[in-house]
Amino acid sequence: MRDISSVAEFRDFMSNLPAADDSAGQAATERNAQLTKPPGALGDLEDLAIWYARWSGQARPRIDAPQVVIFAGNHGVAAAGVSAFPPEVTQQMVYNFQAGGAAINQISKTFGAKMDVVALELDRPTQDFTQGPAMTESDLLSALQTGWLAVDPQADLFVAGEMGIGNTTPAAAIAAALLGGAVQDWVGRGTGVDDAGLAKKCSVVEAGLARHAEVLHDPLSVLQALGGREIAAMAGSIAAARAHGIPVLLDGFICSAAALVLHAMNPAALDHTQAGHKSAEGAHARLLEHLGKTPLLSLGLRLGEGSGGALAIGVLKGAVACLSGMATFAEAGVSDA
Repeated sequence: MRDISSVAEFRDFMSNLPAADDSAGQAATERNAQLTKPPGALGDLEDLAIWYARWSGQARPRIDAPQVVIFAGNHGVAAAGVSAFPPEVTQQMVYNFQAGGAAINQISKTFGAKMDVVALELDRPTQDFTQGPAMTESDLLSALQTGWLAVDPQADLFVAGEMGIGNTTPAAAIAAALLGGAVQDWVGRGTGVDDAGLAKKCSVVEAGLARHAEVLHDPLSVLQALGGREIAAMAGSIAAARAHGIPVLLDGFICSAAALVLHAMNPAALDHTQAGHKSAEGAHARLLEHLGKTPLLSLGLRLGEGSGGALAIGVLKGAVACLSGMATFAEAGVSDA
């Protein structure tokens, strides 16, 4: 699949999305009905495996090559004091990812996932969105392209993660812009800001929404005005996975905000995705509800890095292994009466 060459081309792709393989899904459904278990005994795992079969195009699938990509970006709005950590931590954590020392490295390794780290111009933070658009259209396109090209066409499952000090603020701004409601409904404590920091985040988001009120009707314009490079890259990667026929596990609040942009462009845009988990960031559950996603896990995680999405690889692998590896009643010589 070739790269996207313009924002207009990305819009066109989002309006003409590839569909699932219903024949593979039907064959998987029929096989599931013949496996050596009472009907429905594996609960949600059965639907999960059939979903994977539809989107992978394999009636009896395997997951052998999952990919996790961590996108890192810096934010001009971080200078407003919206994070408990300074912006230089973004680069320091990128080094940690590259050295294999972060939580996501351990989780990826545990579930056999190839892990890549993509840093997006960390020495050039986005503009403070209370003063102007976070990105130019050229910046937006570059980030979308970076995400698109980061997806390995040979992967059979994809997880997008992020690192970017201050990025719960643009994520909250995107959610508030596209879904409405009180700003306080979308702004959370992120890395652990105190009450004063939380109030500051709310005021920053309110200022950003007011500053860009004229573009809030258009999802990509919202992403450009209020988002960040790593958030745009995640959106690009989720779309690219659709182009390549690769199912996706979504991570936490920030990843879901990136996914929300795609969903606002086309309500079918996330049909090839599952929510890996529900994070401890308060607004994540509300965002997942709007997206129509039931999380596979709920463990109180609030780390980011793709950690919850990557942890859910194990659940999906288990579901797929049961569908493809269990014997049918006929194969096992067991009566199904």
